Amino acid sequence: MPPANIPVTVAVLLVAVVVVGGEGKSVTLTLERASHEGLELNQLRERDRIRHGRFLQQQPLGVVDFPVQGTYDPYLVGLYFTRVKLGTPPKEFYVQIDTGSDVLWISCNPCAGCPKSSGLQIQLEFFDPSSSSTASLISCSDRRCDLGAQSSDSVCSVQNQCGYTFQYGDGSGTSGYYLSDTISLDTVVGNSLISNPSAPIVFGCSTSQTGDLTKPDRAVDGIFGFGQQSLSVISQLSSQGIVPKAFSHCLKGENGGGGILVLGQIVEPNLVYTSLVPSQSHYNVNLQSIAVNGQMLPIDSSVFATSDNSGTIFDSGTTLAYLAEAAYDPFINAIQQTVSQSARPLLSKGNQCYLTTTSVSEIFPPVSLNFAGGASMILQPQDYLLQQNSIGGAAVWCIGIQKIQGQGFTILGDLVLKDKIVVYDLAGQRIGWANYDCSLSVNVSLNNTGKTEFVNAGQLDNNNSDRYEPYKLMSSTIITFLLHIAFFGVFPFL
Repeated sequence: MPPANIPVTVAVLLVAVVVVGGEGKSVTLTLERASHEGLELNQLRERDRIRHGRFLQQQPLGVVDFPVQGTYDPYLVGLYFTRVKLGTPPKEFYVQIDTGSDVLWISCNPCAGCPKSSGLQIQLEFFDPSSSSTASLISCSDRRCDLGAQSSDSVCSVQNQCGYTFQYGDGSGTSGYYLSDTISLDTVVGNSLISNPSAPIVFGCSTSQTGDLTKPDRAVDGIFGFGQQSLSVISQLSSQGIVPKAFSHCLKGENGGGGILVLGQIVEPNLVYTSLVPSQSHYNVNLQSIAVNGQMLPIDSSVFATSDNSGTIFDSGTTLAYLAEAAYDPFINAIQQTVSQSARPLLSKGNQCYLTTTSVSEIFPPVSLNFAGGASMILQPQDYLLQQNSIGGAAVWCIGIQKIQGQGFTILGDLVLKDKIVVYDLAGQRIGWANYDCSLSVNVSLNNTGKTEFVNAGQLDNNNSDRYEPYKLMSSTIITFLLHIAFFGVFPFL
């Protein structure tokens, strides 16, 4: 058996390189390779490992992993949320992830109306630009200020500072100013947790909040916009070549909730796709018809057409789901006809509910949402019903798909998107989905390098532990976000 420590001698090598200068002059450069004489093999291997680490940090690598908290259930928490690390040194913030808006914003110090405590049992923080060595203000003359106009009401102060104002559909709002700073990406490779270099991004520094944003019951530190505009995090990171222009999520419906959000396309054989409607700021798709128990509903397809005041939108920032007013009554009537012999209808606080002692999966019909291109989303009863309470031993189940009075929007929120992989392929301008157990790991394909690469992105347990489960990395040139996801039941696009 050879000895464990083998001295290695590498000869000194001199190489002459000729470079032609701008005026036809030649410059001779001498490159010298250092001698490794006397170094042991394990020392050289460690030196190579450090060098390879520098290589890997120049390209996407690993899985960015965060523990998952929250649930879609409006009778429980009714939201999912994640943590992001911003600034130098990095500071951690809890943020709602919202595909219905574009900008990441954080409560800053000072802030008027910002809650200081949260019913979610989390410690709220405030971002202080003066405490970050990499933070810088965005001026009104900065082109990135113009990009902000796509997502908000841009405001310029007398100090030439680029500001913003957001108004959400529930009447809440926030205003502040834009900053440039770094977002830190911790990645899991194999069984190890490593840190990739921080990426520069522009985000909002909130100095004022109104409406529901001021309430402490479900308060977080900010909102993580995942829309299509240039200032969304996915757009900023993909434009830097850090991640592909695609992301996917899988929201776990039961057993404490949680979920997966990855930057890249989840690969699943049963995925079906439909095209996004072009030139829309939100994730609009062409819903063409609805069938209940295999029977097509008498709804004109124009009801779902995209316009300024109508259209069908995927929005995981909405807790429930909503049908355009003209489609709602035919839908309710079809459900009623199917279950009339097995469940007693009743109204509870204005909601259409049913009283039954039988399992809803046995008596309530499947619902098919049919989209352009032949893709259908099949909703089982648990995808459109919510159990409210019990009366005399019978369960009260309410239809979670609601009607928006006077509106032509159909909004597909967490209620129907849960327990499904949903892929937002922004480069290909399409959305795909497939039923899936969101407690399982997923494979992610990153095609921006011209190759198809996969990673087995397993999940953490749901006890909010910081323990990292092993990940089976199947390619060493992937960066993927596995995030715990936060969504509120508001409509930022209305």
